[in-house]
Amino acid sequence: MKTLRIIGVPEHFNFPFRLLEKDQPLKEKGVEIQWIDESRGSGQMNLALRNDEAEIAILLTESFLKDFEAGNPAKMIGYHVETPLNWGIHIRAKSPVNSLYELNKKHFLVSRMGSGSHLMALVLARREGWKLEELTFEMIGNMEGAKEVMDRGNDGIFLWEKYTTAALVKSGTMKRIGEVPSPWPCFVMVASEKALSEFGDMIFELRDKVYQISKAFSKHENRAATLSAFYHLDLIDVERWLEQTRWCTEGIVSREELETAIKTMKELGILQNELSLEYFLALGGLSLKS
Repeated sequence: MKTLRIIGVPEHFNFPFRLLEKDQPLKEKGVEIQWIDESRGSGQMNLALRNDEAEIAILLTESFLKDFEAGNPAKMIGYHVETPLNWGIHIRAKSPVNSLYELNKKHFLVSRMGSGSHLMALVLARREGWKLEELTFEMIGNMEGAKEVMDRGNDGIFLWEKYTTAALVKSGTMKRIGEVPSPWPCFVMVASEKALSEFGDMIFELRDKVYQISKAFSKHENRAATLSAFYHLDLIDVERWLEQTRWCTEGIVSREELETAIKTMKELGILQNELSLEYFLALGGLSLKS
């Protein structure tokens, strides 16, 4: 029995993969699906693909494209979430600062360089008119790492999905002083070069099964209660999140949408060049529309 490892953040976005692991749709073909939680963000998961520690990763779009440009030979096999990610802008709860306009230092706490918490700082800087040379970064690993340094009085800015941090904000551990949405669909499914060679069409069969699961779960009457219980999130927060979120349900990618996202990433300095879609898309199992 072969193992096909899928890695992603332990957050509500990825619940369809939990259901996939439970179903084990490739078992009759001798393949066991294993889900791996990775709390340290997309930068760490890009590294997992490079180091053959996972076959598929669920990555932030901007983080994958930046790492692809830096030499990661993995390929995008489709979107996972088509809607933007709403990033909360957080500081320590006891900070006297209550708005972005009051920030003296543009010091960011990031899971690691190349992760979304790092790259979205560039998006925020552009929106607010901050100079990139004013930005400084400190690696803290994950959300728990941000909490720990804030508890010690660190005045850094921490960008993280706002519903994931909601409990910390409500408990008075962090203060949210704003939000910044990603200007593109937020999550992509990415397969390593080795996985595409070893598993072939089963990679796309698995992807399509996830799409079926996501479509069915989106219509499930108790979806909010299920996510609330599984991830220990406030039910009302989950209901609001579901209203704002759309999982992908088909293997179709818009050329115009992706090219616009890449152009924006280049303008922001996330990418050095405007990447050709044919380089990073697994076109053998994807439909590319105009």
